Amino acid sequence: MVGKVISYYENHIVKEPCRDSMYRGHRFVMDVINGHHKRCHQLFRMEKHVFLRLTKELRQRNLLNDSREVSVEEQLAIFLMTIGHDERNRMLQERFQHSGETISRHFNIVLKALVNFSMSMIVAPSFEHIPSYIRNNPKYWPHFKGCIGAIDGTHVDVVIPINEQLAYRGRKGDCTQNFMAACSFDMRFTFIWAGWEGTAHDSRILNEAIHRQSLKFPMPPRGKYYVVDAGYPNMSGFLAPYKGTRYHSNQFRRGQRASGSKELFNHSHSSLRNIIERCFGVWKARWPILKKMAKFPFETQRLIVVVSMALHNYIRHEAIADEEFKRYDEDEDYLSDHEETEIDLEEYGGEPYEGVNEQQSHEMDIVRDAIADSISQTRRF
Repeated sequence: MVGKVISYYENHIVKEPCRDSMYRGHRFVMDVINGHHKRCHQLFRMEKHVFLRLTKELRQRNLLNDSREVSVEEQLAIFLMTIGHDERNRMLQERFQHSGETISRHFNIVLKALVNFSMSMIVAPSFEHIPSYIRNNPKYWPHFKGCIGAIDGTHVDVVIPINEQLAYRGRKGDCTQNFMAACSFDMRFTFIWAGWEGTAHDSRILNEAIHRQSLKFPMPPRGKYYVVDAGYPNMSGFLAPYKGTRYHSNQFRRGQRASGSKELFNHSHSSLRNIIERCFGVWKARWPILKKMAKFPFETQRLIVVVSMALHNYIRHEAIADEEFKRYDEDEDYLSDHEETEIDLEEYGGEPYEGVNEQQSHEMDIVRDAIADSISQTRRF
């Protein structure tokens, strides 16, 4: 009883402020912006000029505005330190000298603003032009001249109530949300669909994406296609590798060199499709919250995935010498944890794809065989 009286007196009568440091959040942000260029990248996960341009664009689009106590720069910094360092509310209260309610409110304001911003950041690829990544590389040209990008699924950590966890538990026992993404060869996301249960099969997600009109999936026209792994069907618009044949790059490094048209095709296909694994790699390296999600409502967790991908695209477009992108740009043999898991599952099993017919499959089998023959003929000389 005495303890309750003391607590009431301290919280409601004395009202001594807890966040009483003179080093306020706005001053901290200005110090970072005006300091060494590495500080901004380390703390806000993007170069200084990218951070400043982003705040300017959010103001110009009227997506964010200065509040009486928190500037746009400080609001964005709170959000970026949350997803870029997996900082929790209590630590951000001390860093920015605001109450927990203020930190939470502005995090959600920025999240909403960036969801709107993402609509102009995640856009469909061009179907008209052949990517320079393919045209300028004899390893892929002219064999893959119809390819416009890569598609794959990946998992991010999710916090789910105990009674709902079974559907979200993946092969490793952790709760994850599975989502599908497409990317271009400049390592930008061109389509995403987040929020699926960790146990959902990739082919099922693709099937839903194609047939749900509200998602506006960028379906390739005839003669164009995405490269996909063996978890997807080989059908019109989607070029998969040969099953039952070596595929991943490290399988060739550990064994004999690729031989025969199917192995040569799979080797080249794996190298080309690796672009999306690198895309996932740099994205997850930049935003650690994806590996250890905070206890937000599920919809907030899903939107964090979407927004972090939009920021990924924005940084790719605006950055001059971004450290993360540079590292993954140079690692063409990058092998993700996801790929390492799949190496021993050559046939993949999984759920059958419900939306493909024999004609669609036969058409793409012809395309795949033609590419395999083309690569085989080239390698003979």
